[in-house]
Amino acid sequence: MGDVVLAVGLAIGGCVAGQQYHPPGWAEFDALAYALTLCTALPLLARRSAPATVLVLCCAGYATYLALGYQPSLNYWVPAIALVGLAAARPPRVSLPGAALTAAVVTQSGISGGLSPALVAVQALVVPLVALAFGLAQRRAAQRTAELRRLTRLLARQQAAEARRAITDERVRIARELHDVLAQHMSVISIQSGLASYVFTSDPPTARTAVETVARASHESLDELRRLLALLRTDPDSSDDSPNGTGTGSHDGGSPSLLPPHEPLPGIDRIPELAERTGLTGVRVRVHTEGIAPPLSPGLQLCVYRVVQEALTNVVKHSGAREAEVRVAHQPGRIAVTVRDDGRGEGTYGNGSYGKGDSGARRTAADGGGTGSGLGLIGMRERVKVWDGTLTTGQRPEGGFEVRLSLPVDGT
Repeated sequence: MGDVVLAVGLAIGGCVAGQQYHPPGWAEFDALAYALTLCTALPLLARRSAPATVLVLCCAGYATYLALGYQPSLNYWVPAIALVGLAAARPPRVSLPGAALTAAVVTQSGISGGLSPALVAVQALVVPLVALAFGLAQRRAAQRTAELRRLTRLLARQQAAEARRAITDERVRIARELHDVLAQHMSVISIQSGLASYVFTSDPPTARTAVETVARASHESLDELRRLLALLRTDPDSSDDSPNGTGTGSHDGGSPSLLPPHEPLPGIDRIPELAERTGLTGVRVRVHTEGIAPPLSPGLQLCVYRVVQEALTNVVKHSGAREAEVRVAHQPGRIAVTVRDDGRGEGTYGNGSYGKGDSGARRTAADGGGTGSGLGLIGMRERVKVWDGTLTTGQRPEGGFEVRLSLPVDGT
């Protein structure tokens, strides 16, 4: 719209000025002068889409107008305006020849007007340079605007990708927490309920004990699940306890805390409770601690606790073991944790093919096939990675399975 107003305004203004202003010594402003004025100004309508062609047409129309002896003061600025559009839209290698063309018609205008050679030279130099300066300034401004728009679009895409990744990460963290909270309790419930059904008529006292164990495990599972849901409904504003200091407010490096801030996080001191709970399934667990424990962050202790919890859960679900051992060794600069069992059978840890050996009466009654999803092992590796630790799992030469965890403790 702006180009239309500019082109039409210059054309009408030139025609009106030619009709009203008749200085002596110049040809009368006749129909041909009107036509040449229109031919000089109207090409500016396309100065954005075809700036080089527009400049050539404007200069040609003005040069013809001057050659026929019409007063040179009319249409004088049209070639300069066309040059501004060319410099704004095209690189210097294109606009510089256009400046030379503009300088030529400005020189012709000065000569036709009878100006002194010095003034003609000054006009021929200054007018194209000023037009180039304005055009280049517009070009740089347009380039900066285009770059800002590109960066804005890129930022919007990155923000959308970050939002999608944050949602995915949050879903993974919630899934990991739910798995850690429910897996062991559900294993106890499954085995004890199967045991109760198995000995319901033959050994009522044992069946009653199993039902009481199911009830206690159910209450504990519900309590922990309530804590997790309460945390997910709040906006955590606690400081990040992870070694990377990401500021997510999580206590295990990317996972929301199982407990609200006013309750203590599960730590190494609660591993004996895990062993006792696992013992309810018929697997006897021994816990050994070596060395003097240095001050450890709650996040790191929670990482150790979750890894041991998941390892014992898999012992119950997949190993067919009767006994297991948890060894926590406080070493200089590191904490080493080993969980091993005496299970028999071959297969991969946590994928359902591990642990097909004899499990005893208590285990057989509620085994349910021994299948697993492998999500627990993935969750363990995710936790350990946050703390720059190592996690290795594998079969023992003498039988059974072993999980080894090593975490650095410097600066925690």
